[in-house]
This record gives sequence, structure tokens and C-alpha cells, in this order.
Amino acid sequence: MASSSRPDSAPDSLQEQRLRGIAANPAAPPDVLLRLLDPAARAAWTTLCEERDLPPKVVEAVLAHPEHTVRRAFARNPHADPAQRGRLVHDPDGRVRGTLAGGPRRTHHRIRPLPDEVLETLLTAVDRPGNNDWLTAGEIAQELESSRQIPLSFRLRLPEHPHPVLRARGTDQWKHLTPGQREALLSDPDPGVREAAARAHRYLDPEAMEADLPEQDCHARAVLLTNYPVTRAVVEACLAAGRNHWGLAHNPHTPADAVARLARDPDPEVRNRVATRADLTPALLAELAEDPDETVRSRARIQPLPRTWAQCRAIDAVIDWDTAYPDPELDADWYAACARSEHPVLRRLAAMNPRLPRELVEPLTADPDPDVRHALALHHPLAPPALVLDAFLSRPRERPYLLTLPDLPRTGLGHLLGHEDPEVRALAAADVALDEPPVRLLSDPEALVRRAAAANPLLPLAVLLPLLEDPEHAEGAAANPGLPAARLHELLDLLGVPG
Repeated sequence: MASSSRPDSAPDSLQEQRLRGIAANPAAPPDVLLRLLDPAARAAWTTLCEERDLPPKVVEAVLAHPEHTVRRAFARNPHADPAQRGRLVHDPDGRVRGTLAGGPRRTHHRIRPLPDEVLETLLTAVDRPGNNDWLTAGEIAQELESSRQIPLSFRLRLPEHPHPVLRARGTDQWKHLTPGQREALLSDPDPGVREAAARAHRYLDPEAMEADLPEQDCHARAVLLTNYPVTRAVVEACLAAGRNHWGLAHNPHTPADAVARLARDPDPEVRNRVATRADLTPALLAELAEDPDETVRSRARIQPLPRTWAQCRAIDAVIDWDTAYPDPELDADWYAACARSEHPVLRRLAAMNPRLPRELVEPLTADPDPDVRHALALHHPLAPPALVLDAFLSRPRERPYLLTLPDLPRTGLGHLLGHEDPEVRALAAADVALDEPPVRLLSDPEALVRRAAAANPLLPLAVLLPLLEDPEHAEGAAANPGLPAARLHELLDLLGVPG
């Protein structure tokens, strides 16, 4: 498919359309792409640097380009190897480093992590004297923290890292550290690490947490009451005042008798949160499984006892965010049990595990629940192409990501040429194995479809070349791999792009 990330109503000139089309052309040789880095081809920079894979020679030119907008576009390119993007970690412009830290746009489920040395550089950076960057080193680190480019394995190594800044950051995982790791951090030779460790350790002391607990409702109060040990006095004060019930219902340290009271809270969101706990008694779970609220009943019935907190967190992630985060506490046997479960939420969670073995994947490809099949298509490398195509047809919001998957069928799509959805017609219009060129789709009412049809190499040159002069087709035609390299150079000459 030709580039389609811009709205059809954008008032672009014929010159801009041609430049973007050439930038998207998969057959454009490196010497053509290098010409597009000239300021005269500025309209092509986003398409060229952010929206496609690039040959090594062009990558080198992009990394050394004097315009920060070029380097920023490459910094968020999801097609580029993270090691290539990571070379921008020492870029002189803070905006480029910040974009690198922010990572590719979130149309992609699998955000590939940056190399360890790049993460270390970004997380240990300090502002230079007289720094006039657009972003401070701290702001760039915050961008990185929320980018999903830091793998769990890196975070778990931080408590033993030789750099004190990273050891201090490792205290963020305090609840998951071993007693030996905690003791080492509390007695660390670096005062900053000791201070961070003492602060983290204080949160595990209920009395200290009570002393530090803000009186007014705020983010800090919510975090403490949702995650850390609480005193009986704090619990009783919250219950009496009708405050922070959801946080206490979530908190694994809330006393059992208080959990039982929260299971009968008038707010169904609080009862639903109680139903997600791993420490429920069989009687309380049975009570919640018959709750008058359907959401509470459903959540209580998903997984029987016994269950672990890690399992509960994984189920929450699937229900609340339709995703699954890796957790070292979850083993292959539990995922296998989920794959064979009668509950579709658990099967969907298993389908999101890209390491699920083939013998468990195959039954899920024919699962009666479409959400399970689509989760498999989105997350598992063994999902069959037909399933990936079905997900494309059924999950419009996921299409930008599905278009990046090599198993999405690109041929055999002739039966979709008349589909009511223009994004589906565009996919079919790009099929290079159609029985005949998609000429009729050149007059489709949707520009997205017209671009895809014009970019199809099945079009004869006699049909293709005039399209370069037509504002309705110029971008797609310039992206057509059937255009000879000499013709692409001629186009750039015509557009005033230096050779």
C-alpha cells in the first residue's frame, strides 16, 4: 500500500505528492533516496525517514544530516533496528535525544528495546552547564520510562549496576528485590543510592508510611494506599471516611477483615477490584461470583483459587488494556493451563504470549472466541496468515500494526476489491498477483484506495506515467516500483531536487 498516514483532505501540491511517493517507493535505489535528503525535498522527509526501512548508505546519511527534523524522524522509525536509532543517543540536539527516548509511535505492539548501552547513557545523562536544550536530561529519562523500550531484564539488573545512578533507579523495584539486594543498596557506598534505598524501604514500614501519607487526596496518597503496607489505623480511617476504598481493595497488604468489608462496598468498582485479589477466601470468592453486578461476577469467575498475585496482574492487564506484560513469576505451565481454559479471557492471555508452543497455538487458531484468535494474530509469530488477515478485516484500530507484519497476506486478495471498507480495498488494490491491473480502483472515491491502485506494479507504464501528472494519483504513481530508476531521477530533476 502507498503511504496513507496523512488525511485525504491535506492541501498538498503536486510536487509534494510526487516527493512523498518517491520516498515510499520500495524499488527506489539508494542514490534516489539520498537525493531526497536535500532541503528541496523536505516534503518527503517524514515518509523517507520515519515510515520505511532504509538501506545502510541512506541510514548513515540520515544520522549525519544537519537538520534535526530528519534525525528526529529516524529516531521514531519503527522499521529501523534499535541499534541504528540508538546511535542518536549522543545527538547534540536534545529534541532528537528526547524523540529517541520516546520511541516509535504507539501503533506497534512489539516495541523493540534499545540496547543496554543506549539505555544507560540516557538514564545517566546530566545537563551540561549553560544547557539550552528543549528538554532536560531528566525529562528525556521520563520519556524513556514510559516508552516501553526498557526491557524487564534490564530493570532487574539495575540493583547490581556499577553506575550509582542506575543502582538508585533500581530501588524502584524494591518490592521485588531479594533481602540481600535490599541490604546491599541500604549500605551502598554511594550516598545517593543509600538515600533512594532508605526512601524505598521506608514505604515497606507501615508506621513510616502512615507518617508520610499525605492527608489530602493526591497521586502520592493513592500510590501508597494502593501498593504499600498500611497500618490498621490508616485502614480504619479510610473506611470510616469513605475514602480510597478502591486503593485498599487493590492493596495486597490490606487486612483480610477489611477486604471482606470492601467486598460488600456499595461501589461495584470497589467490589470488582476485590474480585481480582489473589488472597480471597473460597467463601468470599463464591460471594463475589454471585454479585448483582455483572462485571464483578465475571471477574470473580475467571480464575479459581488458588491463584497468585502475578497471575491476577496478568489477567488485569488483558481485561483493562488488552495487553500482556512479561512477568518472571509466570511460568510455561500456567500459560498452558490458560490456553486450555474454558474462560476466553485466559485463552486470550495465553494467545498474547509469543513463546506459547506450537501444540498450544494450533487449537487457539480455531478458537470460538474471535478476541482470542485476533490476540494470537497480533502477538504470536506462529499465527497463520489467514488469521492475520481476519484480524485486519475485523480490528480497524490494529491495522497500522498489522500492516507491518510479514504474515499479513499481500496476494490472493482479489475478492476484497469491492469491500465496503476503503482500508481493505486499499490492501487488495496493492495485490501484485491480481488477475488484472486494478485500473477501476483508480477512480475509487477514497484517495487511500486510489494511491494503492496507482502504486500497483501491475499497471502498464502507458497507464502509470500519465498518473504522475494527476493530483489524484501522483503520490501513488510515484511510489510504484514499476517506475525505472532513471524515471525517478528525471522526476527529481523536474522537481528541482539537486542530483
